[in-house]
Amino acid sequence: MREWPRLFLLLALLSSFAFFPPYKAFAQQSITSPAGFLDQPDIFPVGVWLQDPKNADRYKEIGINFYAGLWDGPTERQLRQLQAAQMPVFAPQNDLALQNKYRDIIAGWMMPDEPDNAQAQAGGGFGPPVSADVLLQLYREMKARDQKRPILLNLGQGVAWDQWHGRGTRTNHPEDYEGYVRAADILSFDIYPITHNDGGIRGRLDYVARGVDRLIGWSGNEKPVWSVIEASRVSNADILPTGDQVRNLVWLSIIHGAEGIIYFVHQFRPGFVEASLFDNVSLRDAITGVNQRLQSLAGVLKSESIQGAISIEPVTSSYNNVSALVKQDDCHLYVFAGSLSKFSTEVEFGLPGGINADHVEVLDETRAISNDGSSFRDNFGPYATHLYKIKKSAAGCG
Repeated sequence: MREWPRLFLLLALLSSFAFFPPYKAFAQQSITSPAGFLDQPDIFPVGVWLQDPKNADRYKEIGINFYAGLWDGPTERQLRQLQAAQMPVFAPQNDLALQNKYRDIIAGWMMPDEPDNAQAQAGGGFGPPVSADVLLQLYREMKARDQKRPILLNLGQGVAWDQWHGRGTRTNHPEDYEGYVRAADILSFDIYPITHNDGGIRGRLDYVARGVDRLIGWSGNEKPVWSVIEASRVSNADILPTGDQVRNLVWLSIIHGAEGIIYFVHQFRPGFVEASLFDNVSLRDAITGVNQRLQSLAGVLKSESIQGAISIEPVTSSYNNVSALVKQDDCHLYVFAGSLSKFSTEVEFGLPGGINADHVEVLDETRAISNDGSSFRDNFGPYATHLYKIKKSAAGCG
């Protein structure tokens, strides 16, 4: 992520405020305005990181429904452009954005980015990360100014990778995150395994799911977790993510509990391009398809998960790296499954009683699986994801 203005300058202004506990429901915003989109049951949060509002309409066309952050803002120009496009935003908190005339477009507030990383110092070099206690104090001040809107905190790759040297003196101290998660209502993090410059991480798509798992665990499953997904070359001039890779990252995140997605589309090498996704047509089109599927399933994804509903047994190996998220509507059972292995594998899914696997539709793959009884098998390539839709035999489900 890009550097934010020095956090310590903001912290110098802090004073003591009463603590306002975090919450998962954001009912205070009216769902008739763009800012209330989080409360709409048919909208799944799909954002884009730190983009110019002049492109808001273009992003809406590919399925983006909110902005995360505003560079050197929010400014009057930025907020007016977002209002014109009816694009909600999670913005840094300033006096301008707190004005009532922007209440219809401010969905929430952004904490300074990646405070868990070593912080640049004014005289050069890097100091330690921001402490969790200092960050919590900033959260309390922001909450005192506006109790209604949720606050989003984005953390760095140390969430998923303990050896990330960018944490400086706090490298290999994952226990710090138990404090950081207190300073937000919504949590997100970024690690970019497709284009990563470390050979041990590059290609390991499972690190994104690992980060989601850890944030959910550190927060006691009390706060929504969103996943930041690479959708550009980032800083690797030689590698552009494929549509399939991005799709797998998105669905692995969701299978492991992510409740929102943010795309990172900046390119820094071979040259800087802020909105590089529009230059990569095949990737843009693939991501548009992913976003369309997310919205078509938004109501299902926001419904309660069914715990322990299915079994997953390895067929071609002695261990299982496939996990699944199970949902349902009145007439269908949905099994969203993904592999955390770099090796191909075959597994067998056992379904709940009363649900037969005689016709299992595989969404987005123009295929179906037919099998007798209450189980079915399928193959998973490296880090592959499959979305299964199975019709129930309930009355009225023709």
